[in-house]
Parts: sequence; structure tokens; C-alpha cells
Amino acid sequence: MSASPYAPSRRQFLGSLAAAPFFVHAARKSGNEEAIVGSGDHRYRCDHHWGQIPDSIRWFETHGVAIDKAGHVYVTHRAGPDRPASPDAAQDTVVVFDPNGRFIRSFGKAWHGGGHGIDIRDEGGQEFLYLAFMFPINLVVKTDLQGEIVWIKDRTAIPTVYDDPKVNFSPTNVAFAPDGGFYAADGYGSNYIHQFDRDGQFVRTWGGTGDGPNQYRTPHGIGLDDRPGRTPSLVIADRANARLQYTTLDGQFIAEDHNVSFPAHFDTRGEILLVPDLHARVTLMNRNNDVIAHLGHDADWTREVLDGFKVRLDPGRWPAGKFVHPHDACFDHDGNILVAEWVVPGRLSKLTRLG
Repeated sequence: MSASPYAPSRRQFLGSLAAAPFFVHAARKSGNEEAIVGSGDHRYRCDHHWGQIPDSIRWFETHGVAIDKAGHVYVTHRAGPDRPASPDAAQDTVVVFDPNGRFIRSFGKAWHGGGHGIDIRDEGGQEFLYLAFMFPINLVVKTDLQGEIVWIKDRTAIPTVYDDPKVNFSPTNVAFAPDGGFYAADGYGSNYIHQFDRDGQFVRTWGGTGDGPNQYRTPHGIGLDDRPGRTPSLVIADRANARLQYTTLDGQFIAEDHNVSFPAHFDTRGEILLVPDLHARVTLMNRNNDVIAHLGHDADWTREVLDGFKVRLDPGRWPAGKFVHPHDACFDHDGNILVAEWVVPGRLSKLTRLG
């Protein structure tokens, strides 16, 4: 597992355990039961088997989750470890459920093996999906909610940095600018952030590999942080550097935050920042990025999960109220949370708010 883009170094792993400021424990139960996580106003009932998956879909590494205005839930998964030998063997990589978890539709066979990031934006009354597909696809794709393609961006849409064929491009997630533009994080490629305008035209690139300001090691997630009381800025999940980085909307470094372990992506609701963390927890932060709760976190469980990364392949070891590898998460319209995890087979959990 040492070659995995998800695997931390031993220093990162031990440091993250020592720095954890607040634990929220749930009784360890079998994965078929429900459990309560959180405390006070942030208590949630966990359903780790949410969503009625049809026979045509076989979860493989669920990666992304997003919700449209109607409350429909969109999930991306890789569909399989390899490209199929024939198009007929491909699975859809985007699966859609209604608010009650009933299957509605699926699409995206052309992206089998690469399903990753997904975000939704309303543009003049019509909603669109922005999808990031990692290896072997390596594309950013805009579609409507039915999966009809609007445009596709590959490495040729970004000048200069990918002129050398040895420089990899493998995007992981997208964020939206207030002016209608968007940003793409090259999290599994070469650690750049790319900005595009509202017409999809390239604006600028910044970043690159390192651990200094505006340098990244797996900028896996990216989001617009415009919570009340904050100046709108970009927040970037600099995952292998175990930090969040903040920049201005044009890419100037602002600050970094270390109240995370292995951050994957973001969502916001009111003053709360939601951070799915690949190290077996889901974090809620207040407006000042103080930790409200690490949902599902337990230091012993985290050690078990990260010991060889074998737990992710063994559903019998997944207790209720604990997470294995949260890869994406989002709020629904009622403040509940949907969590997609990097496990085999994939897993989609719903955290129903009780507080």
C-alpha cells in the first residue's frame, strides 16, 4: 500500500493522532446496526447502508457525493479497478438517488475506472454537474443532470505546465468562483490549481509540488469558503501535507490550518465547514475553523484502519458509528450529512441530524 496516493507517511500518521483536539466516541457495534455520533447540537444517527443500489451497479470505491436543488443525491464511484475489455462491460460511474434513497438513474460508462469528484452548480436556473475524473481518464467534464456533456477539459486546455508529456494531469475536484468561473485541483497529477472563467477559458495556474506556501502534496479537494463573517476565499485540502491552505480568489496565499489529519474535500452550511478526512473521521469546524467535532473518531480505530489499509477491503470489520476512509461529504437541505468512502465495496452513509 505504500504506493497508494492515500497512504500517509508514518510521521504524518503519528502526528495526526497526537494533534487530535476532540474525540467523539460511539459504541462499537456491527456494521448492520445504527449508532449515534456527535454531541449537543451536532448529534447524528448513522445509516451506513443508505441508497437502494440496482443490480446493474456494483459499488467500487465510492468517491464523490453532491446534492441538487430537488434533494437528489449524486454519487461517483470508480465502477471497477481497471478499464473493461469491451464497452459493454463498463458500468455507469454516476448514480442518482431521490431524497429517500430510491434509485433514479445512472450514467457515465465512458468514465469507468475514473469516477472521482462531483459538484453541482445552478447557472441561470439550470443545474450542471462538474465532474473530475482521475486516471486513466484524466478529465474535467461538465454535464447537465441527465449526464449530457456540455464540454470536456483535458490537459490541452491548460497551457504551459503540461507541455512536457512527463508532467501528469489527473484532476480530483472542482470549486466554483463567485463570478461564474471555476477551479480544478490537479490532486493526483502534478499538484497544481487551475482557474477558468465563466466561459470555461483558462485564466491562470499556481502551485506545484512542495510543502511551502502555495505548494501542495495532493491538493485533493478545493472549495469556496464564503461563510458568514469571512472574506470569500479558496480553501484547498493539501492532503499529504496534512493541512488546509487558504488563498485569495486569484491564488495568493493567505494562511494554512492544521486542524486536520488527511483532508479530502469540503462543504459548507451556514457557519460550519464540513471536512471528510481520509483518516477515519468527518470533521465539523466553526467560522474560525475551531473544531466542533471529529465525528466517528477514535484513536484506536484510526490505528486499526491505517495499519496496512486492509480494513477498507473487509466490510465485516466496519463498526456502526465509525468511518473507514471518508472521501467526500456534503450537507443536504435539512442539515443531514451524506458521506462517501474510499472502501471496497463502496459505502454511502447518511448522518441524520438529531441535535
